[in-house]
Amino acid sequence: MMLLSVLQANASVMDVAANLRTIEDAAQRAAQAGAGLLLTPELFPVGYAPLRLHAELDPSTLPAIRERLADIARRHSIGLVYSLPAVSRPESAHDDDAQPADARNGWHITATLLDAAGAEVLTYAKVHLFGAEEHKAFVAAQEPPAVVDFNGIRTSMLICYDVEFPEAVRAAAIRGAELLLVPTALSAGFDNVPQVLIRARALESQLNVAYANHSGHEDIYNFLGGSVVAGPDGSLLAAAGESPTLLFAEVGTDTVKAARDEVPYLRERRPELYDRWEHGGS
Repeated sequence: MMLLSVLQANASVMDVAANLRTIEDAAQRAAQAGAGLLLTPELFPVGYAPLRLHAELDPSTLPAIRERLADIARRHSIGLVYSLPAVSRPESAHDDDAQPADARNGWHITATLLDAAGAEVLTYAKVHLFGAEEHKAFVAAQEPPAVVDFNGIRTSMLICYDVEFPEAVRAAAIRGAELLLVPTALSAGFDNVPQVLIRARALESQLNVAYANHSGHEDIYNFLGGSVVAGPDGSLLAAAGESPTLLFAEVGTDTVKAARDEVPYLRERRPELYDRWEHGGS
């Protein structure tokens, strides 16, 4: 078992110093409580404002921000998930000539998992962009979620809108994920996502899902809050309201194994049949 901490907070757009202070305070409190990992919201170190980030954020500042986040993890001896823009890479050699000269025109939204020594152990780039602003400011990635062993738990990541697609969560689960970490930036009015959908995703793919959202107002967005941690049986392990908070939940492998043994969804999948259905076959 591992004690997981989830930060729900209000970021200041383009005020990196203030946002890092919020993360550091949360890391300190989480570490003191015995947590092995702190999950933070989507794009939190720079604030969630896609078009402003595209126009104002200098890509050359990103390595220093990443190093400061690694230093927070090291100094507090805690795993850390953060989300930042990153320059996109060609998906294949064929795409090389299509990469824009301005790096900001070829950004992904990414999430990074650091261990307690500040070393990068997992990265993921958002596949499903949401809304006109994200589509203008970022490029959708294509790589599936990878899985690593983190503190004895097979761990993977998605970002925000990705988790609303059952195929994305199932892709992590069939690769062995037992814990899915999801930085998000969910606006007010979408209450069913944390209250219903996250628990359904955890249940149908039988893994722990942690979902960290912003709270309050940033740029043109009013955020819902509502961060949650759901267990592999769909149970609610922790939940936040609208205000800034630091959630804690115990997550582990035993409950995942028990859920998968009781109802073998993953073992009894018939993907070749579903593929035929999707492509119009009988």
